[in-house]
Amino acid sequence: MATQAFEDIVEDFEFLEDWESRYAHVIEEGKAMDPLPDALKVPATKVEGCASQVWLHPRIEGGVFSFEGDSDAMIVRGLIAVLRRLYNGLPVDEVVRVDARAEMARLGLDEALSAQRSNGLRAMIERIRSVAATATA
Repeated sequence: MATQAFEDIVEDFEFLEDWESRYAHVIEEGKAMDPLPDALKVPATKVEGCASQVWLHPRIEGGVFSFEGDSDAMIVRGLIAVLRRLYNGLPVDEVVRVDARAEMARLGLDEALSAQRSNGLRAMIERIRSVAATATA
């Protein structure tokens, strides 16, 4: 159920042999992402439960879900970029059906993320799912 953009990153990760290379690739994904405008870094877009500062700004246009995001931590910024590949462009009603945990496990990052980073990733996924669930209710 993942987007083609996410399938592309899964394919890229198949060629990366160790978690350090995958970690570096995630950071590069974050660096390539446009920064979130400061005007959108407000309490309403802040994600609680993350060790670093994280902001997600979701949009639903024509029934299609997308979001922008940012973080003050490079690895988290990269995780946001990966989540964008997973969710952006999906019909909003499909967002809640994505098994994000299983999809992210395909990248082999789960064993490399610290407990704090894993908690932050879960918090970001929950925010995304919550926005989509509210929109479809």
